[in-house]
Amino acid sequence: MQFDIVAVPLDNKQTGFPADVLPGYLESIGVDYHIETQDTYSVVTRVLPEGKTMCSLCSRLRRGILYRVAGELGATKIALGHHRDDILETFFLNLFFGGRTKTMPPKLVSDDGQHVVIRPLAYCTEADIARFARAMDYPIIPCNLCGSQENAQRRQIKAMLQEWARQHPGRIESIFTALRNVVPSHLMDEKLFDFKGLTRHTEVTEGDTAFDPPELPQTAFGRLGVAMNFDHS
Repeated sequence: MQFDIVAVPLDNKQTGFPADVLPGYLESIGVDYHIETQDTYSVVTRVLPEGKTMCSLCSRLRRGILYRVAGELGATKIALGHHRDDILETFFLNLFFGGRTKTMPPKLVSDDGQHVVIRPLAYCTEADIARFARAMDYPIIPCNLCGSQENAQRRQIKAMLQEWARQHPGRIESIFTALRNVVPSHLMDEKLFDFKGLTRHTEVTEGDTAFDPPELPQTAFGRLGVAMNFDHS
């Protein structure tokens, strides 16, 4: 399938933003682009009290602008750069602070039904992307608006996940795998599974085990964990 790509950087008029970096780079590699200039920085700093994290409002403003520009350009897909770590951080933000089991899917349709959003890097780790960016010598523009806020909940979640990765190798990979292996009948959401209508005749393919133990090696008595009868007479 053939795609035409148009890069849409947003110049939010943040103080010190290097407005010439991306146009110069995109021109050098032959990628079409549209620079959208909207002073969302002033909106965010005016609306939010000092000390409040800016990520949520800034993100909503950017998303609205991007949807509008995509419609004006006739784009059929909107590709965002969220990676695996972003998805895990969003999962724990919703879990800890929102009371919801929710994160960012690799593909979705916007609320108004007008746009298809894709996340091509959804299965890539931030560390791998950073290494690739260094190898390719991509120009890096840091975000000094929200990224510098030490009290941001996302920043705290990121630190927690990084500590888990150091202390418990494989834990992050297991959590990400779990997001793709959801068992509705073993959760508590009545919208996903009819608990009220459940009877002993209801077929539940997942069985009645709440915790799936790791695979154990075969032994002379068969697979460990299987109930066995012994004659104690």
